[in-house]
Amino acid sequence: MPRLPHRFRRKIRAAIAGVLAMVLFWFFVIALMPYRRELRRAVPAATPACDPQFARDMAGLYGSPILGGNSIQTLLNGDAIFDAMLAEIDRAQVSITFETYIYWSGRVATRFCDALIARAQAGVIVNVLIDWAGGLPMDDDLIDRMHEGGIKLRMFRPMRPRTLTRLNNRTHRKVLVVDGKTGFIGGVGIADMWQGNARTPDEWRDTHYRVTGPVVALMQNAFAHNWVEASGEVLRGPQFYPPLHPTGDINIQMVKSNTGSRNEIHLMLMTALAAAQRHIRISTPYFVPDKIAISQLLEARARGVEIDLLIAGKNTDSYLVRRVSRLSWRALIEGGVRIHEYAPTFLHAKLVIIDECWVSVGSANFDERSFRLNDEANLNVYDASFVAEQTRIFEADCADARQVTLADLDRMGWLHHAQTVVLGLLKPHL
Repeated sequence: MPRLPHRFRRKIRAAIAGVLAMVLFWFFVIALMPYRRELRRAVPAATPACDPQFARDMAGLYGSPILGGNSIQTLLNGDAIFDAMLAEIDRAQVSITFETYIYWSGRVATRFCDALIARAQAGVIVNVLIDWAGGLPMDDDLIDRMHEGGIKLRMFRPMRPRTLTRLNNRTHRKVLVVDGKTGFIGGVGIADMWQGNARTPDEWRDTHYRVTGPVVALMQNAFAHNWVEASGEVLRGPQFYPPLHPTGDINIQMVKSNTGSRNEIHLMLMTALAAAQRHIRISTPYFVPDKIAISQLLEARARGVEIDLLIAGKNTDSYLVRRVSRLSWRALIEGGVRIHEYAPTFLHAKLVIIDECWVSVGSANFDERSFRLNDEANLNVYDASFVAEQTRIFEADCADARQVTLADLDRMGWLHHAQTVVLGLLKPHL
């Protein structure tokens, strides 16, 4: 069979290369594209947050029961958080399950590695799930030590052919459960910048929570849900789900979001904002809200709700996020929202407080990535005393913050604003 002339072969190769390039381009566009929003507009105001009907609505809407009989302890900043988590790990008798987004190398990472290996070698089942992207800075020798020490370690959605279409969908959950009875949840990652007590810019400000009682079984569920995807193993038995008895009198609801399905965190937070009657307080390191969240806040202001937003200031780990965040500031400030930039160090604490009766804590930021791309896990707490404690902490942080004014925005030139608008195209991915 005669061969095609060289010029035709060259054109055919170029055409094939072009088709392949186009296929790859659209493949990655689809892989990076955030999931659609279920909401088309802000949730209308309805039952007040302090009305018992609000709790019934939240339980019914988001398929997660509100369980009584729990205790929850607030842990402020790295020294208190890490000491409490490591002490609980040291007490483990049957199982440890630990899911986190960030696990980097350093002193803190080594302390956790040593503690986990010690329990594994004592016969405790130790399952560790680290997000592949968040764990990229983790040294191979640390990973090798875990494997050799008897820890079942899995990376969540590593870059492989079968995961490429979900490459931008990460687990941002931070859940530790010991013996199926004690849980930890919050914002802290396993890295050295969380050490200390937020005294200097090198010591990040964060909050974590120690939980006991029936709701711990639902925290275990958040881990087990992603563990089965990463390992193929279904966690069962009393070592993971023991009988849980009341340890206090606090009512708590577990809400988690799963990429690829309805984003419960976004829906839940918008529903909570719609229930506010007096005051909304939000603490978040990354404030990059979607249009619906902005509308939800402005509608709350229109009905007379006070709103204080506490965000990271110049001490941040993402200048790009802080820059794009400003796109929504003018409308919010003109609407009466008070925006406070935390000054002493990087604020990484995540907290939403509604009036005097409801608070949500956990891994979710108030941004599009948490709303539409990440797997997140939050606890909603229905307890006035706990809400009062979180409000005191919030107000103390605000005392160390600077309120943003319209004059601050006016000092930014048109070129700065134009550049920010262009950068805003990246909002869902920041």
